[in-house]
Amino acid sequence: MIRMSNIHKVYHTGSVQFEALRSVDLIIKEREFCAVVGPSGSGKSTLMNIMGCLDVPTDGEYYLKERPVAKMTQNQLADVRNQTIGFVFQSFNLLPYATAEENVEVPLLFAGKSRKARLERCRYLLERVGLGDKMKNRPTEMSGGEMQRVAIARALANDPPLVLADEPTGNLDTRTGGAIVELFDQLHDEGRTIVMITHDSNIAAKLPLQIYIQDGSLVDKLRIAS
Repeated sequence: MIRMSNIHKVYHTGSVQFEALRSVDLIIKEREFCAVVGPSGSGKSTLMNIMGCLDVPTDGEYYLKERPVAKMTQNQLADVRNQTIGFVFQSFNLLPYATAEENVEVPLLFAGKSRKARLERCRYLLERVGLGDKMKNRPTEMSGGEMQRVAIARALANDPPLVLADEPTGNLDTRTGGAIVELFDQLHDEGRTIVMITHDSNIAAKLPLQIYIQDGSLVDKLRIAS
């Protein structure tokens, strides 16, 4: 699913140069469930942004499903982000004045789906994450766990094979976070590849592939045989 070779990422702020990623070599197979672990500022989010085609490396090669990302046009990258990758963020990133249904509908609009197909898909996904009775609720009318479930439903709108989750339990209490991880487990069991950034070592320890990053470098990788 993901193959990275000698990935570097350098940010320039005026005369200051910051190397966020250094010589990262990484393979994540299809249908793996991977945790990316490391201290704050270690490069985890930069790595995920490159995986998600939201950013480009300064140097190195990134292949997504064996396609060289560097050779994709902007339109092709937009299609990849819409069709191949689902994103889930710590801060939910929901439209504040839109209902749960309308938030889930956004990727389907960009995909050009008919109104009937959009409504059927939204209804199915919100029921799938246990929010069938919250379709008309706005984020201000939902708990943190409910908002994250809406975000997960939105990530699944176009049935992507890859889901990237950046600290999806970071703003949730332990019980609610555990329920969200169980939902990701179910999505993995259905055949999706999932990459999850987490600061929670207990969550990471339960996942089959654990990648440890520090100061922009991949310092350890543990793959547990299934």
